[in-house]
Amino acid sequence: MADVTIFRKKRLAAYVAAAALGVNALVLTGCSEDDDYDDSDLKSQVSALQQQIDDLQADSATTEALLALSLKQQPIGFLGVETPTTDAEKRAILASELAIVETNSYEIAEIGYHTILRSGDYAAPTDEFAFGTIVDQNGDAVVATDGSLDISDSNDFASLLTPAGGGLYMVSHFEDRPAAMYLTELNQDPATGLLTAVRTKPLDFSAAKGGWVHCAGSVTPWGTHLGSEEYEPDASAWNSTTGTIDNDGDYYNAIAPYFGGDLLQTHPYYYGYQVEVAVTDFDTAPVVKHYAMGRVAHELGYVMPDEKTVYISDDGTDVGLFMYVADNTQDLTAGTLYVAKWNQASADGAPNGGSADLTWVNLGHADDATIRAVIDSGIHYEDIFTEAAVNGDGTCPATFTKVDHTYGPECLKFTNPTWDAGGSVGVVNMDVIASRLETRRYASMMGGTTEFRKMEGITHNPDDGKLYIAMSEVSSGMLAGDRTLPLDDIRVAKNSCGVVYESDLSGGVEDTDTNPIASNYVATNMAGLVVGVPTTYDASSPYAGNTCDVNGIANPDNITFLPGRDTLIIGEDTGSGHQNDVIWSYNLTHDELTRIQTTPYGSETTSPYFYPNINGYAYIMSVVQHPYGESDEDKLSDVLDARAYTGYMGPFPAMD
Repeated sequence: MADVTIFRKKRLAAYVAAAALGVNALVLTGCSEDDDYDDSDLKSQVSALQQQIDDLQADSATTEALLALSLKQQPIGFLGVETPTTDAEKRAILASELAIVETNSYEIAEIGYHTILRSGDYAAPTDEFAFGTIVDQNGDAVVATDGSLDISDSNDFASLLTPAGGGLYMVSHFEDRPAAMYLTELNQDPATGLLTAVRTKPLDFSAAKGGWVHCAGSVTPWGTHLGSEEYEPDASAWNSTTGTIDNDGDYYNAIAPYFGGDLLQTHPYYYGYQVEVAVTDFDTAPVVKHYAMGRVAHELGYVMPDEKTVYISDDGTDVGLFMYVADNTQDLTAGTLYVAKWNQASADGAPNGGSADLTWVNLGHADDATIRAVIDSGIHYEDIFTEAAVNGDGTCPATFTKVDHTYGPECLKFTNPTWDAGGSVGVVNMDVIASRLETRRYASMMGGTTEFRKMEGITHNPDDGKLYIAMSEVSSGMLAGDRTLPLDDIRVAKNSCGVVYESDLSGGVEDTDTNPIASNYVATNMAGLVVGVPTTYDASSPYAGNTCDVNGIANPDNITFLPGRDTLIIGEDTGSGHQNDVIWSYNLTHDELTRIQTTPYGSETTSPYFYPNINGYAYIMSVVQHPYGESDEDKLSDVLDARAYTGYMGPFPAMD
């Protein structure tokens, strides 16, 4: 006899389809009236679903879509949206309106996209600042040269937090220099699950010398917000006389308004870290930068279920994949940092991202307090590294080590063996300092792989023990022959549309020095899973101008996994790949992508992040960053349309 649970799921899926079509469910199941199973409870569920469909007044296309979703018997299925082709569609946020979710039964959820706040909005009349207003170290609004307030449209990651003391809060990123994080108190309608903003305010970063390019983030297993500081400034080019970096197009110098224009009040080493925010209530949300986790172009940090292993993606060109293992659970202030070594398993020039075995290079142990003391003591790049010119044959002079990374190739050696940070910290070994202040340079010096291009989101599949990492592009240092061996670790084929990689996780792994790694969540390999397809469309095609297949991913960015649902959510950050960036639902079993959201001209999808149960409802957070700001700027007709959106898809029924 067939497994009863599987049989009942198939029967129920058919009943859902039958309710949608108004036909006899027994025809679809191939079962007879005298079947041994008692389906009275299922029939009552069908009646409820039929009422839902009647209330929705589903047209024939929706009915057929519901039928298709039901017969697949997936734990979640979305009613997809089409690729925008008209001007009106390309200016709108299009999102799935319906989903079928398996809980104790199958439920049809009316979802769609819901905006909580747009940049420039006030959540309440009593708010001192509009959402996204940039403030300085004194807590005053930054004013532009024309007298206008600096209000950011670079909304990025937004978390949903439920502190132990009660309440619902959102911490939101603004990806600028100076950057900002906003704390928003939310109201959740108990009858509908809809979220609205009650009040909002900027968080105080003055003790941390301000915030820097807050990109993606995550929520720790213990309920804190873990944010990022992306594109760490190159301290080797810092001018200690003027406080400026003069070779980066004023990228770093844009932090000056935080200090009233005086860059000598700060230093590049204050930026490029993980940032943790522990919210107790609207008045208590301290900001902590974790200097022990290293200084790179943090896209995000993702904490594994052991509450101490953190994967860190490093965005940009010629970057590394990092793993941090904290000394203690729920405490990121001290730990050991590792960088991955890519040991290619596929042939040189392999397509689809190739594959590799991963080993891990130990970059040493450090704690936040020590590294912050070193920075405060006035250390400069020249105190850490001395550089020499690369020889004509590509080698380095004696006593120097060749490194290649974002700012490479370079020939480096330590300037001093130690540094005296003074006070209670005292003398610190230079390898500890280099590993945290010049993390990517030191990682390359120690033999780690710093060849990845545009490493973005990370998420975990606890059902299958997998880690997923989005690579927005496979290019530059990842290509075969891009470098001279032995530095040419990654040797795969170019893919300008990007790849989402999958990794297996394991315990009992040793680092490259045969020291045991104190984690059961060590990634041991990488292989392409979801692959973008470069495509050329004829000028007469409705998809003309898109350079990646419109039915596949283009430059994957932030990702999130729906546990128990076999579903990976993939957001995009693309320019010409797709004219309108997409959020996809990817069903692992069926290897099937469903387009569940598109965004307006020139915007980026940021912050897709899944919350399985907040007071009986599930949500997928979704932020639409800088509309008309990355491309198609000429399409903007009303300046208000350029305001970014912070919101979510849902509500869904709880899915924990």
